[in-house]
Amino acid sequence: MKKRILSVMSSLIMAGCILGTSSVAVNAQENEKIVDGSVLTTDDTSTGRTKDSIARGEHLMTGECSISKAGISRVYCYGSTTANHEVDKLAVIVRVDQCEEDSDDWGQIDWFMETKENDYFVYATKSVTVERGYYYRVHASHIVRKGDDPVEETYSYTDGIKVP
Repeated sequence: MKKRILSVMSSLIMAGCILGTSSVAVNAQENEKIVDGSVLTTDDTSTGRTKDSIARGEHLMTGECSISKAGISRVYCYGSTTANHEVDKLAVIVRVDQCEEDSDDWGQIDWFMETKENDYFVYATKSVTVERGYYYRVHASHIVRKGDDPVEETYSYTDGIKVP
């Protein structure tokens, strides 16, 4: 009988721990601040990818962008565009945005781009000096052109990372 009581109590304690842990995770998600689709985080890096339903075209396959802390007052930014096959021209345009914690919008602070002809992949990178105490994200436009077909374009964006 004593073993049975201990077993029931152990099960109740374990169930309580599991329920308590899951409710803490839900509360953390509910308290996240989202500005224009980007979650404001304290992570060191963030990567964004095009959504398959938006990206897939006859020529355009996917796009990606990322931002990473790169030391005091610096972030490393990256963007790439991939086509399904060799195309006449492809491009990636990367914009770097800044946001204050109590703000509800992003302001562009820098941008860069890269284009290639007669290829299927292009990328662009840049190390950007930033002010401390703000959130930063990148968002990228991914563009492909082949012959007389309409230009295919989509976008990707990262979450915001805080540079303390």
